[in-house]
Amino acid sequence: MSLPHRTKVLVIGGGPAGATTAGFLAREGVEVTLVDREVFPRYHIGESLLPSCLEILGLMGARKLFDSYGFQRKPGAYFNWKGETWTLDFGELGGSYRYSYQVRREDFDHLLLRHARSQGASVHEGVTVQELQFDEGRPRRAVCTRKGSDASTTIEFDFLVDASGRNGIMSTRYLDNRQYHDIFRNVAVWGYWEDVAWPADCAEGAIIVSSIPDGWWWGIPLSDGRVSVGVVIHRDAFVEARKSRSLDEFYREAITQSPVVTKLTQHARLATPLKAEQDYSYTSDQFAGPGFFIAGDSACFLDPLLSTGVHLAMYSGMLSAASIASILRGEVTEDEASVYYANSYHQAYLRFLVFVQTFYQAHGKLGYYSKADELSHYTVSTGDIRRAFLNLVSGLEDIADAEQVTTHLMGEMARRVDENLAMRKDKSTLTTAIGSQQAADNARFFDAIEGLPCLSEEMALDGLYVATRPRLGLKRVAAAV
Repeated sequence: MSLPHRTKVLVIGGGPAGATTAGFLAREGVEVTLVDREVFPRYHIGESLLPSCLEILGLMGARKLFDSYGFQRKPGAYFNWKGETWTLDFGELGGSYRYSYQVRREDFDHLLLRHARSQGASVHEGVTVQELQFDEGRPRRAVCTRKGSDASTTIEFDFLVDASGRNGIMSTRYLDNRQYHDIFRNVAVWGYWEDVAWPADCAEGAIIVSSIPDGWWWGIPLSDGRVSVGVVIHRDAFVEARKSRSLDEFYREAITQSPVVTKLTQHARLATPLKAEQDYSYTSDQFAGPGFFIAGDSACFLDPLLSTGVHLAMYSGMLSAASIASILRGEVTEDEASVYYANSYHQAYLRFLVFVQTFYQAHGKLGYYSKADELSHYTVSTGDIRRAFLNLVSGLEDIADAEQVTTHLMGEMARRVDENLAMRKDKSTLTTAIGSQQAADNARFFDAIEGLPCLSEEMALDGLYVATRPRLGLKRVAAAV
């Protein structure tokens, strides 16, 4: 299929953010063209999903397709952290989400892209965007080349969604506004193992998380029988270790620091070469602007402790599609939609940022992460956690600086995290807590963090929220009578 010379919306990138955007827009009857420099299926890390991803798949009309594909079901997590071991099962406190997937991303992403094509999106693989051209600060044209050809095609568009992943075309080439989080300058090293010895007290399909002095391990079981086993360590510790060790020696030595991972791999075989990725926690200070939206990893990426990558990608894809659809139907102005998108995506990102930081602080990473009582730059009303989140979005000049989060927010998050883990660690206590007001409040709190608050009128920002019926788009909060 030849590239078009014009399209209403151009999406750069066919990963979860781009495919979600294109799929939703095509379902709304919007002319959308998606280009990706790779030919799918292609390898990608980030295999453990949050349950909220399944809700987005349902809204896209793809839930049955993905449920029937055969991905490993993920019922929760198994933690071995600072000498303590406990399990976390989705929904056990009464929350909305019961399971998720562990996926081979080459399969998951390919299936998502195929779904977008089935909805009517014009998908072109093996196409690289060489240049974006602007009219008065607004991106208007993309100069593209196909793999194996020197010929170029210029695509004119009305709206651009940059979902180009870590490459981040808008942020790195044109806006120059990507900033890395000093507190999360980590390195990940991983490989795939066969014939692992799964812990007897760990549920089938759960992710294993095990701390070591300078970081933590993941173990992610996949449907093909292999287990993704990776270590996340602060860059400083990694650089020091690599002065005297090869990558393989570093990895093998880190295994010995975790009793759980040692048992997991002692009779297993590393079936693939090791891979490494570093400095992958970052954000951009602009998520949207005249004629463009930046989605997924193009905008931000966070430490993988909470498996947030695909969630944030699909969440931003849904938000960008709803924003563009409503602009085109004249339901909101472009400025309103741009502000709403940026604020909503920032808010989702910041909730996870604070959650991850709080977990690290509360559970043994004080050497690298600032103390909560040193983080306050302004004050919010006691007890109003939702307002604290909103203030984080609207009140910070530089959301990339994690040291500007509020004491109240950190304190409330720490309290909730500790309360949540305390109930889940002691299963006899959990049994009596289920159905209580405390458990219900706890479940609602974590649903708000890990779920899709943009779909709730009660969580509207600037009077707008995302509606899915009768059509996907932005809806105004009904005026009080």
